[in-house]
Amino acid sequence: MTDLSHPRRFGAVGSLTRRFRAEPGLVIGTALLAVIAVVAAFPGLFASASPFSVDVGASMLPPSAEHWFGTDDVGRDLYARVIHGTRVTLSICAGSLFISALIGGTLGLVSGYFGGWADQILGRLIDVLLSFPPIILGVIITGVLGPATVNLILALSVVYMPVFFRIARAGALGEKEKTYVEAARSMGISEPAVLGRHVTRNVMPLILTQYMILFPLILQIQAALGFLGLGVQPPVPDWGAILEQGKDYILYAPWMSVFPGLAVLVTSLSLILVGRALQKRIDQR
Repeated sequence: MTDLSHPRRFGAVGSLTRRFRAEPGLVIGTALLAVIAVVAAFPGLFASASPFSVDVGASMLPPSAEHWFGTDDVGRDLYARVIHGTRVTLSICAGSLFISALIGGTLGLVSGYFGGWADQILGRLIDVLLSFPPIILGVIITGVLGPATVNLILALSVVYMPVFFRIARAGALGEKEKTYVEAARSMGISEPAVLGRHVTRNVMPLILTQYMILFPLILQIQAALGFLGLGVQPPVPDWGAILEQGKDYILYAPWMSVFPGLAVLVTSLSLILVGRALQKRIDQR
């Protein structure tokens, strides 16, 4: 007879249960992110209606069985727009933050490892950027360049580039004094090779953790710029743009702002949970 009580039968379940008890935030955040990622990758599986289809006769309908999130001021299905907006919003945020990490992290590694006059100049430029609050810096850049998706990505990339510069520079300063770097130098390995093969690999976990921590912040800034009309322009479905369209009807059709706002909130919460769990692991090393 099969012994259903044998612990090996439920090894995976037991492991997941232990992980949940030890790090509930990481498990919940990862699960939410997995769902959001699937929605962003395959929005058509979750919303059959077109996010662009206009039906003026069905404008500002409240949530119902036909329109789960209601409709907007021109009769577009809000559920479809929020679902399809997941890909647009997260792609912009992920791409912008990747550019920030790539450029800021690279400059920080070079600056911290080699030092000299380049470190001094880059440090002063970074200090200037850090003197502006992120949202103000984003508004200035998009306001000067104009509301467009490319300009939005550029603005968001600049906003958090100084943070990655500081993280990478601090990591490189700490790593270049360690024994393994001296050993690599004594073996005749060039300084650029030591930086690229060894120092960068050890600093990378700090950069990746910072990426997860900053993602909910850049998501909120992206939504705020969209709310101000400086982000993605209609009719492209984007959470910030949907919020901007609903602000004039908040008293009459609150669902136009509630549901995209909830999308931003849930995504930010899941990213914060995962980011904090990763930060905790880094601190425990």
